[in-house]
Amino acid sequence: MIRVLINGKTVDCVASTDRGLLYGDGLFETIAVVNGSMRHWPRHLSRLQAGCDRLGILAINDVELEDECRSLAGNAAKAVLKVLVTRGSGGRGYRMPDKPAPTRIVQLHDWPAYSPACAERGVAVRVCNTRLGHHPALAGIKHLNRLEQVLARQEWEDKDIMEGLLQDSAGYLIEGTMSNIFLVRDGTLLTPDLHRCGVAGIMRTQIMELAERLPIDVQVGPVEMQHLQKADEVFICNSLIGIWPVIAVTGGDYKTRDYKKGTVTTRLQALLDSSPDTGNSWQT
Repeated sequence: MIRVLINGKTVDCVASTDRGLLYGDGLFETIAVVNGSMRHWPRHLSRLQAGCDRLGILAINDVELEDECRSLAGNAAKAVLKVLVTRGSGGRGYRMPDKPAPTRIVQLHDWPAYSPACAERGVAVRVCNTRLGHHPALAGIKHLNRLEQVLARQEWEDKDIMEGLLQDSAGYLIEGTMSNIFLVRDGTLLTPDLHRCGVAGIMRTQIMELAERLPIDVQVGPVEMQHLQKADEVFICNSLIGIWPVIAVTGGDYKTRDYKKGTVTTRLQALLDSSPDTGNSWQT
């Protein structure tokens, strides 16, 4: 059952003139809640504020927003908190209203029914035909327009395929429909550069920080499909699933490849599991 607050009130509707509805003019965060605790809240709030700055949305009251989030999440044993901020209502047309009042939407959802085997044994993924366009002004932020991901997710119905991988218009590997991706080659961690498109996930950032502690060399740069084919290990991540090893990649023109859950992935999972801000929320 979904519980909702809009601008702090227990309602479940927005104005038909809200620019988030009309134009996807806004941002969102998806937050894991475990025993009433909002995992990685400072990271989520920081990215949300940075996205508002990038889009020119009026600054949100972070204390007010946190109070609203905690009022929904406080009694939840395990749930998903979704926070949306739109520019608010405005007249017809793309021109921004003179004095917009941002809309805050907070939703509490049930935890998805992911099997523990996804983290323990790994998952199969596919390469999608849908490509990501280059939008440097929007790259990295989690804006509301997710049509590319919606189209990509429509490409498969096989329940054994847990994620779809997305390339950009130039053919470089960027991310999953709901995740970021890492490759391991000769002990080095490689993740795609996201300056032209893609979402800079908060779990992606944390994993890079954890890798430096091990230490494991981390490279951020262009990732070609041949890099994926030659990788020793592959894993995907987000703030709900933590790390899922990839054990098979198929789909499209990509030559099907199987992988094994390797030592780098295993070490990062263990370190992530022991992180005080994460606990084992992604394992059960």
